[in-house]
Amino acid sequence: MVIGYTAGVYDMFHIGHLNVLKNAKALCDYLIVAVSTDELVQEYKHKTPIIPFENRKAIVEAIKYVDKVVPQVNMDKKQAAIDNHINVMFVGDDWKGTEKWNKIERDLSTIEGGVKVVYLPHTDGISSSMLREILKK
Repeated sequence: MVIGYTAGVYDMFHIGHLNVLKNAKALCDYLIVAVSTDELVQEYKHKTPIIPFENRKAIVEAIKYVDKVVPQVNMDKKQAAIDNHINVMFVGDDWKGTEKWNKIERDLSTIEGGVKVVYLPHTDGISSSMLREILKK
């Protein structure tokens, strides 16, 4: 059984997020999605989410491609892989080749049985940051 995992803030859920979840589910039997807690978003992105964690979690839980939602309380991808017994971790291809994700790939390769990182296509023309800018206007 292929158990997949992906994580995100999902502050302003949009078609790019849905595309990642749909593409991830097509490549695994069971998809676990981690939604960042409000505290993690504040710590990592230095902003307060517009939509509170419990509401963002409920939105992601309602998506048919998602089998399980867990809170993301830190950025430790290796521990998340171990805790959730995953075989594959999905992330947007805009992260491919970055120092951060090269390190994550190395860390995941040390887990017994290995965890593969699959980079999924980024949806052009949409992002939460772009939506925030539109709302400001």
